[in-house]
Amino acid sequence: MNPVMEALLLGLCGALLAAGVVVAWHRFRPGARDGDCEEDSGDTVAEYMSMMIALLYAMLLGLALVTVWDLRAGAGSSTADEAGALHQMTVLAEGLPPEQRLRVEGLAQQYAEHVVREEWPRMNRQEDLGDTGWDMLRRMRADAAAPPDATPAQQVTALELLTQLGTLDEARRGREASAQDSLSPVLWVGLVVGAVLSVCILFFFGIGRSGSQLVMAMGMVALTVFLGYLIHQLSIPFGDVAGVSTDPFTRYFSVPGAG
Repeated sequence: MNPVMEALLLGLCGALLAAGVVVAWHRFRPGARDGDCEEDSGDTVAEYMSMMIALLYAMLLGLALVTVWDLRAGAGSSTADEAGALHQMTVLAEGLPPEQRLRVEGLAQQYAEHVVREEWPRMNRQEDLGDTGWDMLRRMRADAAAPPDATPAQQVTALELLTQLGTLDEARRGREASAQDSLSPVLWVGLVVGAVLSVCILFFFGIGRSGSQLVMAMGMVALTVFLGYLIHQLSIPFGDVAGVSTDPFTRYFSVPGAG
């Protein structure tokens, strides 16, 4: 299903559920009159507590959004640095002897294909990436070393290649770490509890069945569901919806079948 349609469907289902609960609340509680809202809302302590709950929940939502956005930004930065270093190696390889240049370029192409085809689906599922990628880096490091008969210019090129390999190694470690990161379960518990409390406040103050009140209740629940969906998608740094794409690699390397 299209991610936008999925988000809209979840929000609509939440809104309709809220409207159904409000109608059922008044149907099975005949004593809950619309006018009760004014009497209940006059309770200063209740109003203060409801405002505190709303404030704390807003702070919790902000913390969760900042956390998952930082996760996604870190994953994007590591991916861009890794792809850039890999591309720079192919540029520097032009200064190597022909056979060595072909080996370095071939390994760089294989590495890009492996990352896009094999590692990206695993990162989407937050699985371990294995040792294949690291084995390729070790082979690139061996092939990038200056040969015994290298000229001074080729020796400088080999040193630059090793520098880019260091950058590539560090960026890959960052990407692997980002793929395993996720939002803390403690935050998820707080988000769910806060959402339930925020919705229950509506009934505590005796929400009525008027059109405007139903629309407000539906809108509140739909927005809460949407924010939860957004946080969930952002908590998967390499997910299908809001995750980092393979564009940094496919921009420099041709990977058949890459979306």
